[in-house]
Amino acid sequence: MTLRFTTVTFVLAMSAAVAHGQVEEYQVKAAFLYNFAKFVEWPAQSFRNPTDPIVICVLGRNPFGNALEEATSGKAVAGRGFAVREIADAAPGCNCQMIFVSASERKRAASILEKLKSTGILTVGETPGFAAEGGVINLRLEGGKVRFEINLDAAVQEHLKLSSKLLALSEIVRNERK
Repeated sequence: MTLRFTTVTFVLAMSAAVAHGQVEEYQVKAAFLYNFAKFVEWPAQSFRNPTDPIVICVLGRNPFGNALEEATSGKAVAGRGFAVREIADAAPGCNCQMIFVSASERKRAASILEKLKSTGILTVGETPGFAAEGGVINLRLEGGKVRFEINLDAAVQEHLKLSSKLLALSEIVRNERK
């Protein structure tokens, strides 16, 4: 109950801060990426050993500046620290547990998602239709607030277990294409 209250409070506070211009959009999105890691369980083969960090990769133009590094620096989830990398292409074996697909990759999103099918990677995007095209999570701005959609079919295909607490805060979407 306390964890749910903390999560709900965090989401509401961050969304309200964006609405009032107190926090930049990508600082909020960076905080969301860090918090998603708390509510996702990856398949065992996603990590080589128990001390490997959770690697968040940014594909395409990096809109975060230093915000993603700042959001994850010195933090750990389930005993794992974080590493942030920028990548030019996504492919199986890229050693990423989470890939943020930047808006700059909008035209390639479908082919990127096709390449990453069944790799156990949490894909997070920020363009309309990203989750419906097969991405796991899509971040979107709505009335100046950051909201997120989750595609349960995509999460199942990636063998990712998403917490019911995370699902309760999201909008659920389904694949447009199968």
